[in-house]
Amino acid sequence: MRIGELSARTGTSRRLLRYYEEQGLIVSQRQVNGYREYDEACVDRVLQIRGLLDAGLPTRIIKQILPCLDKPRVIHFSDATPEMLATLECELTRMTTRIEVLTRNRDAIAEYVDAVLEGDRRKSEKASTGN
Repeated sequence: MRIGELSARTGTSRRLLRYYEEQGLIVSQRQVNGYREYDEACVDRVLQIRGLLDAGLPTRIIKQILPCLDKPRVIHFSDATPEMLATLECELTRMTTRIEVLTRNRDAIAEYVDAVLEGDRRKSEKASTGN
């Protein structure tokens, strides 16, 4: 598939896809006319990269762990350096904290929405009974 299709299927701009390629995160083959050609596996790879970026991992770390990701949630990284492990532990702690904050915010918003809907329901009931 060409870059436009990959962009559409992943919701990732063409510019960002070229950046991922420049960083060695994805690869393409060049056609005779110079167009980039990506294989089907790039769709999942780009989505995986975006998820890792959204989680806060920098591209330099993503580049190191991508080859170790056989499938989602399975990482085989037998030659991890102490620096790499420390970085990943720091990122893990940061993500866990972020998840806790997001969970609290989600719960607060859900409670607010429930309260507003309950208030609206009560108003509708009063209006329909004439009280």
